[in-house]
Amino acid sequence: MKIVVLDGYTLNPGDLDWKGMEAFGQVTVYDRTSLTDVQEIIDRIGDAEVVYTNKTPLPREVFDACSSIRFVGVLATGYNVVDVAAAKEKGIPVSNIPTYGTAAVGQFAIAMLLEICHHVAHHSDAVHEGRWENNADWCFWDYPLIELAGKTMGVIGFGRIGQATGRIAKALDMQVIANDEYPNKSGEEIAEYVTVEELYARADVIALHCPLFPSTEGMINRESIAKMKDGVIILNNSRGPLIVEQDLADALNTGKVYAAGLDVVSTEPIKGNNPLLKAKNCIITPHISWAPKESRSRLMNIAVDNLKAFTDGSPVNVVNP
Repeated sequence: MKIVVLDGYTLNPGDLDWKGMEAFGQVTVYDRTSLTDVQEIIDRIGDAEVVYTNKTPLPREVFDACSSIRFVGVLATGYNVVDVAAAKEKGIPVSNIPTYGTAAVGQFAIAMLLEICHHVAHHSDAVHEGRWENNADWCFWDYPLIELAGKTMGVIGFGRIGQATGRIAKALDMQVIANDEYPNKSGEEIAEYVTVEELYARADVIALHCPLFPSTEGMINRESIAKMKDGVIILNNSRGPLIVEQDLADALNTGKVYAAGLDVVSTEPIKGNNPLLKAKNCIITPHISWAPKESRSRLMNIAVDNLKAFTDGSPVNVVNP
């Protein structure tokens, strides 16, 4: 088979390999493909039977032009870049990677929280700049330092990743409460399930781990923030559009929200006019929760397993059955 990977660099910048896919045919890997030039996408796919994409869009016109496509693999969990309805009409299964980053994303949420609580990088930089050496006292700190034990972590979206975050928070001796449409036994062992309104009212820290649906888009906004504790901390390494960014920036600047840790924003890469760039106490990282090598290796292996299942006649992780 001819296999094309349209944007392979973020998955494999050179520390992994494509041997698993190469076992199934001739593989052509592009580091990046235009997100807007549909003709470039069509030309690069050509007569390939298997197409892998991470963020390169596959609209209906690509499927109309590339009649050889038999299988599409999405190198991510989210698959909104693919017109799955158009693919289904042509009998093309689209498979995603649903569970590769659970541990990494949960770990990263807590990493942002700990940075907010201690500002480790800032204080290390201050020491290297000579401020400790020249300090009149035996220690100093530039931000309030926060102990998490006894505080309440509220997790919105308590699936695999939400529960991973909850387990770490519980190990830090935090009380964990959660809101999810589908409570389950494993979640009950970690957290107390509550309504989202109760979560807003009780949580000292709110972590977003829910999918982006019309019902969740913009759920963190002026009205919901008003229901939260003064000085709440908000974490989001799920989906950027869950937050109305101007409303969060305003709340950070007034102190209603003490701090935010964000690994995602509404438009990525971030735009220079994003109000959160100038907001107080706002950590923003470039969508890297998923990116440890262990997590990316797992993603690659699942992508290959998806292809094998397709060639065996029983595709798995299909999002357009």
